[in-house]
Amino acid sequence: MLIGFLCALGAGLMWGLVFVAPLMLSDYPGLVLSFGRYIGFGLIALVPALFDRERLAALSKADWIAAFRLALVGNILYYAALATAIQLADAPLPAMLIGTLPVVIAVCSNWSPGHPSESIAWHKLAPSLVIIFMGLMLVNMSELEHLDGKRPLADYAIGCVIALGAVAAWTWYPIMNARHLKQNTHIRSSTWATAQGLATLPLALAGFAAYGVYVHAGDGAYDFPLGPRPLPFIGLMLTLGLCASWLGTLLWNRASQKLPTSLTGQLIVFETLSALLYAFAWRGEAPAPQVIAGILLLCVGVMFGIRTFRTA
Repeated sequence: MLIGFLCALGAGLMWGLVFVAPLMLSDYPGLVLSFGRYIGFGLIALVPALFDRERLAALSKADWIAAFRLALVGNILYYAALATAIQLADAPLPAMLIGTLPVVIAVCSNWSPGHPSESIAWHKLAPSLVIIFMGLMLVNMSELEHLDGKRPLADYAIGCVIALGAVAAWTWYPIMNARHLKQNTHIRSSTWATAQGLATLPLALAGFAAYGVYVHAGDGAYDFPLGPRPLPFIGLMLTLGLCASWLGTLLWNRASQKLPTSLTGQLIVFETLSALLYAFAWRGEAPAPQVIAGILLLCVGVMFGIRTFRTA
């Protein structure tokens, strides 16, 4: 259980980089960052694929179909929906909706567990979920204060609907990913991370090419393909591909094999905490008191959840 916890923590630290990348490359469209990240993921995955080719060759047709489905929904559709929602409704509202993922995933996985041993009585699960939800609301309420009110109401509404689509995509991904790994215990977490990277590469390349056609057919505001700052863009996309995608997926796969899905759903809160840490460090700001209170509640909720599952 300790190994699973540490792996989930490591995955959260890696995934938090994804939320600060748009701040570092604020002059790049969200879709470009999404496709660039997953092209980087796919290219990085080619290296471990050379050393792990025997295990990759041993994967069945059903395994590769599952890898493509997970790559499409959990990678491409999720991040594209999140980026589009932020562009339409600004960052605070989509961030608040995405911030509910630890609770939503835990509830959905406990409602329909892959195996009876993964479920836990609702009265035992509820306290940690309530504490985590309260912490998320405190953190996100401070972000809602930054809404500028300059966008049309329709854009806010459409952005929120698309953000809910992102929530649905990333609720489905960790549950289905954990179930596949637990049903196929012979698959190593590193092999499965590499397989998802290889499955993501053609999807990301196709999406990036389609965006290029869209830019050339439109007003051409974006300097396709590498934008105004090619070297920082390439460097950051490869960093995200290695750290946030391949290494983050590897660690999360390991956590998914070691822990009940209802618990790993709660541990996605490490992604939120890491994103806050990186964002405040990048801005050079100290968090507001209510954000600090929210972070403390998140930590208490996670510790309470771990204690509940360990006792069970």
